Amino acid sequence: MGPEHRGRIPGVLGAGPLKTITQPYRVALTGGIASGKTTVANLFAAKGIPLIDTDVIAREVVEPGQPALAAVVDAFGPTVLDAQGRLDRRRLRDIIFGDASARRRLESILHPAIRLEMDRQSQAAASLAPYQILVIPLLTEGGRRDHVDRVLVVDAPESLQIGRLMARDSVSRDQAEASLRAQAPRDARLAIADDVVLNTGRVEDLDVQVTALHRKYLALAAEKAGPG
Repeated sequence: MGPEHRGRIPGVLGAGPLKTITQPYRVALTGGIASGKTTVANLFAAKGIPLIDTDVIAREVVEPGQPALAAVVDAFGPTVLDAQGRLDRRRLRDIIFGDASARRRLESILHPAIRLEMDRQSQAAASLAPYQILVIPLLTEGGRRDHVDRVLVVDAPESLQIGRLMARDSVSRDQAEASLRAQAPRDARLAIADDVVLNTGRVEDLDVQVTALHRKYLALAAEKAGPG
């Protein structure tokens, strides 16, 4: 996702379940690579809306000492660790590349850990604002949305995504295009959207759209909460 979001909920992994409180109104924010998800998320954060970023959580759950890292080592062997005992992500990618069974095994370890911490952070933030944003870049690929009230897709022209990728990651056009092809197609993302933010490259335009959605989500959250 790039730079860490403002407004992200700090948490202590493994802190145990929180006392259940009123279920917060959850909006899942997703979109293709280099579509502007971080910019949109930070515009919501600037309005005081909590952000829960599954990319950040995915890194946290495999920090040294975390149960998920131990499970990954058990499944794939100690070679997935670097000299400092941290996860060697490149080595792990090499192992699962082209191996659907290995990828599913990894997902069966990481996805429950990510979901548990996402829910913990969501409950921790429930009293901070009427709604919250869950940044889930691979929501379309994961095929589940039962844990959110609404899906917001950040959409961008492919030409803008390619240009942003080339500038951000210092890659060639061919590499940028390959990265786009590796993700779910644009029409699949739009098919799961309740709302769409169109990113044409101007932050001012994004802010206008986010402001309108902010008002909409406040109203929807109030409607869900009911009287009182």
